[in-house]
Amino acid sequence: MFSLFRENIRIAFDAIKSQLLRTILTILIIAIGITALVSILSLVSALENTISSDFSSMGANTFNIQRYEFNTQRRNDDKQKINPVISYRDVKTFEDEYNFPYTKTSISFVGTFGAEVKHDNEKTDPEVQVLGVNENYITNSGLEIALGRDLNYFDVQNSNSVCVIGSDLRKALLKDVNPINKTISIRGAKFKVIGVLKEKGATFGNNQDLRVFLPLQKARTIFTNPNINYSLSIKADKKDMLEGAQDEAILLFRNIRGLNPIEDNNFGLERSDDLINRIGSITGVLGTIAWIISVITIFGSTIALLNMMLVSVTERTREIGVRKSLGAKRKTIAFQFLFETIIIGQLGGALGIILGIAMGSAISAIADFKFVTPWAAIAWAVGITFFVAILSGLLPAMKAAKLDPVESLRYE
Repeated sequence: MFSLFRENIRIAFDAIKSQLLRTILTILIIAIGITALVSILSLVSALENTISSDFSSMGANTFNIQRYEFNTQRRNDDKQKINPVISYRDVKTFEDEYNFPYTKTSISFVGTFGAEVKHDNEKTDPEVQVLGVNENYITNSGLEIALGRDLNYFDVQNSNSVCVIGSDLRKALLKDVNPINKTISIRGAKFKVIGVLKEKGATFGNNQDLRVFLPLQKARTIFTNPNINYSLSIKADKKDMLEGAQDEAILLFRNIRGLNPIEDNNFGLERSDDLINRIGSITGVLGTIAWIISVITIFGSTIALLNMMLVSVTERTREIGVRKSLGAKRKTIAFQFLFETIIIGQLGGALGIILGIAMGSAISAIADFKFVTPWAAIAWAVGITFFVAILSGLLPAMKAAKLDPVESLRYE
């Protein structure tokens, strides 16, 4: 049995070599379909991974109170709802009065998206994001300290001139030295570095590692814009208490805003898992579109492979007659042609997988996506090429098996 299998492999490769140009063209057609499938699915996966990672930085069991909902769309009519900014008085009152058990409340605001940070004679481009935060922000946001320590309660209450910086800012200013206790300057104010965050990466040009976190009270003395918008983040230590914590937070913040029972919220509330689920539904649609495009392309590949094998059967009619006259059975002839089809299909699939991964990786690198090897897409590609080969090879294999040996020997 093994010797027969090995012989069929040899005959299959000899047949492929004898019609090399046609085989290469067919392999390329199959590869195009698989490349489209693997590259698009890998990009969708990279996009989902990037955005999910970005939003999951909110932290587990966490919800945010902010000015708008995540999905608020700007409308070009007079009925567009404009929520008032969340003021310092709002967040401070919430922090003082919110006492739901096993929760931690963080307060934050963005002072600027384009600060220039200096250390000795070195300085960055004006692209560093500066945030004012309280002692719970870094923990609630799912960020981790790589060096040094986090901001604490006394840093915030005493307006200490200290800061925690992102990993890219450390590389830009303090690459060759221990950054802890070094001094950096922002808008003329000096701050001692007490901690460096672990690397998070960038999303759509938003570099999460090029940030500085200042104690909330100290940041308010530097950034004095009267319309600064603050955000609240509440983390529940126990997941089963998240719903209760959220309900009480909404009720308290409605009271702070002075809303009556029939008025809609004039603020937004987002949970990290809600955001990730919403992203999953968006990427699911993109995945469906990818499948539609790929199936159309692969359908063309099936027709091309079927046509090639039918032509091959016709050209090798005499060879089939000789093999049958020497005792080859119908199933042996059928298996030979089916095996040739599978080999061509898998060669096209392998080429398509390689090109798809390369294309997906290149585009992900350009777009700053977090690319991961698309094992699911690869598995689908292998399965699809095998299915295409079986589908394309059955008719030619059956046609070859049914040929009359006497008539086949007469074929010229």
